[in-house]
Amino acid sequence: MKKLFFFCLLLLSSNLKAQDNQATILKKELEAKTIAKDPKDTANKTWKKGGFFSLNLSQSSLSNWAAGGEDYAFSVNTAFSGFAFYKKGKHQWDNTININLGYINNTSLGARKNDDRFDIVSKYGHEINDKLNFSTLFNIRSQFFDGYNFPTATTQVLNSAFMAPGYILLGSGLDYKPVKNLSIFFSPLTARWVIVNNDSLSKVGAYGVTPGSKSLFQLGAFASINYKANINKNVSYIGKLDLYSDYLMNPQNVAINMNNLFAVKISNVLSVTYSLDLIYDDNIRLFGPNKNAPRLQSKSIIGAGLLVKL
Repeated sequence: MKKLFFFCLLLLSSNLKAQDNQATILKKELEAKTIAKDPKDTANKTWKKGGFFSLNLSQSSLSNWAAGGEDYAFSVNTAFSGFAFYKKGKHQWDNTININLGYINNTSLGARKNDDRFDIVSKYGHEINDKLNFSTLFNIRSQFFDGYNFPTATTQVLNSAFMAPGYILLGSGLDYKPVKNLSIFFSPLTARWVIVNNDSLSKVGAYGVTPGSKSLFQLGAFASINYKANINKNVSYIGKLDLYSDYLMNPQNVAINMNNLFAVKISNVLSVTYSLDLIYDDNIRLFGPNKNAPRLQSKSIIGAGLLVKL
């Protein structure tokens, strides 16, 4: 019996030693190898980033052209749209930036801008369920350069500048995402500041501020609908609709800001783009015979050129 016991101990000791040697060999083999992660594996990524840049150019010149027209015309339009989305656990942080700049120059009217705006949105959300977040949103939008109206070919009147007007929003509410690429945010209590950081514009009370003041505070309800889609492999769409009702003054007059962008892909870097922007704000009273009435503002731009996805 003792001999059998010692024989079992000897056999067990031999097996353990063999396993230990095998483990040592495997460890050395693993240390000598580098395991590469599949670049398509994004399971552990908390940030998703991307965007696009577009550049559209056009130029024409005439010489002794019997039908008439501008002797020279040149235009350039650029657009940049970027996003950085963070998601980890129940926390989500969505950031977007949109910048549009356009310039036109022709013989009769000279040089002027035909597009100038930036729009930055940062939204933090805490997940309630897989389609609904409680979110806080911050938004700032304005333009970079001075803008003018041209009552005549030789007369220009300043009507905008950097942060004149500028719009700042801060509000909390619910962010509903029923399907992919669609977000519906509603805040029943949102602070809004209209900034007119220009002496000549604030002096006349432009954009609803008290004459001489450079800001107007509003408190109201805000809704924002954002949607993007690939209509097919060559056509994409990005849309945004913002609605704001001021509780403190004329809440029935809802301010509207709507942006639409269609892009048709021709090749890897060439495309045709079409943008349509609509704005209505009861505080923007620059229209009518006496320049004291609001109007629905619209801007549409179509162009062909470079489109690069980032």
